[in-house]
Amino acid sequence: MTNFKIFFDEFFKNIGEDKNREGLKKTPQRVESSWKQLYSGYAKDPLSLLDSPLYDGVCDEMVVLKNIEFYSMCEHHILPFFGEISIGYIPNNKLVGISKLVELVEIFSKRLQIQENLTTQIADTLMKALNPKGVMVVAKATHLCMIMQGMEKKNSILITSAVRGIFKKDARSRAEFMEHIK
Repeated sequence: MTNFKIFFDEFFKNIGEDKNREGLKKTPQRVESSWKQLYSGYAKDPLSLLDSPLYDGVCDEMVVLKNIEFYSMCEHHILPFFGEISIGYIPNNKLVGISKLVELVEIFSKRLQIQENLTTQIADTLMKALNPKGVMVVAKATHLCMIMQGMEKKNSILITSAVRGIFKKDARSRAEFMEHIK
């Protein structure tokens, strides 16, 4: 807590705010508590999450989980970005429970991030852990750094995708996934 207090004493001083004002007295403690949750993804290993598949050899058809809500913090501005991620994969013997896909999104989104890396990290981890025939991840997000400062473009949405395995080679598989997440 001491480091947070020192940090916020300097922060309040730099912006011209009274650190002893009633509404700010407990701000360092509240922020410290908030940051523990916002950045909890660093404490978790994404590969160990997926190290025991739910089923082995049960399904070889496309599995799609769409509209997984997430929020993350931009590593450039320490401002939030948030939206939805859709994941599709074609198992090659290993199938995980859908809650594991949500947890995987949580692990990577609760770190300082850029959306492009978030999308790639999810796809690469699924490829490494499950060795599926293919993975496709699409993320759509609103970035407060675009809304609150700089360009101030209120309605912009960033869309990123990561395409691996059969999804990269087979346009029909990509099209099927995209149809599912419409």
